[in-house]
Amino acid sequence: QVQLVESGGGLVQAGGSLRLSCAASGGTFSNYILGWFRQAPGKRREFVAAIKGSGALTYYADSVKGRFTISRDNAKNTVYLQMNKLKPEDTAVYYCAATSRSTIVVAETSYAYWGRGTQVTVSS
Repeated sequence: QVQLVESGGGLVQAGGSLRLSCAASGGTFSNYILGWFRQAPGKRREFVAAIKGSGALTYYADSVKGRFTISRDNAKNTVYLQMNKLKPEDTAVYYCAATSRSTIVVAETSYAYWGRGTQVTVSS
């Protein structure tokens, strides 16, 4: 059983930056693909980015490509999401998720473990 706890959310102006963190416990961290998802008010939860266990492979949604960077520190059991050039449409609750699948997947149903989320609000 993997437990995930997100942190780092907050209020930021458009064009600003935030770094989200997700600390994991209860499993062999490097065995899991970690992903970030987000859910804006009134919308479905959507995939943002994911990273393989070794950190060598990453994948991004088109909407954040070039602005967000996912990374992980397996020694600290932590995954990060660096968000730059934030836009009001990035406002959402951001969730960290983990899957034991061997390839990166974007469907939330493929992720078995979830954190509770952290709010990111981008003002215009």
